[in-house]
Amino acid sequence: AEGLEHAHDQLLRPGLNRPTVIRLRQFVRVPFRPLPLTRRNVFHRDGHRCQYCGISSERLSIDHILPRSRGGPHSWDNVTTACLRCNVHKGNRTPREAGMLLARQPRRPLSGPLFEAQRQMASGGHHEWAKYVDGWEGEAGDAAALVA
Repeated sequence: AEGLEHAHDQLLRPGLNRPTVIRLRQFVRVPFRPLPLTRRNVFHRDGHRCQYCGISSERLSIDHILPRSRGGPHSWDNVTTACLRCNVHKGNRTPREAGMLLARQPRRPLSGPLFEAQRQMASGGHHEWAKYVDGWEGEAGDAAALVA
């Protein structure tokens, strides 16, 4: 492996900066692990915005589109980000029954490693990764554009 980008303020030892981007000289197979369905991952997928009203707030919640009390699964396709106001308004109803529209249909993100790289960059870290991650534009909502 070779270092392509380095943290100039972090030394591993004198004369050797910590690499932040490395290029592997041979392919290393990484076992596939599905991306876990967590609040943090759902918020990142949805660009940290309510999918009903579009507000970006620190007081976001997870909404089950088909409520779990009505048989809805806890799955990528049935959860979305909602502000507390929209989540309370929707309550135990479907968006249609509540007269609400989703900004986009939720889906499972394409790739665990790509999703994680985008999440790291969106949170303000590792800006140097951007030129190596296809499709990254550098805005919070762009991660959602790379969802299947």
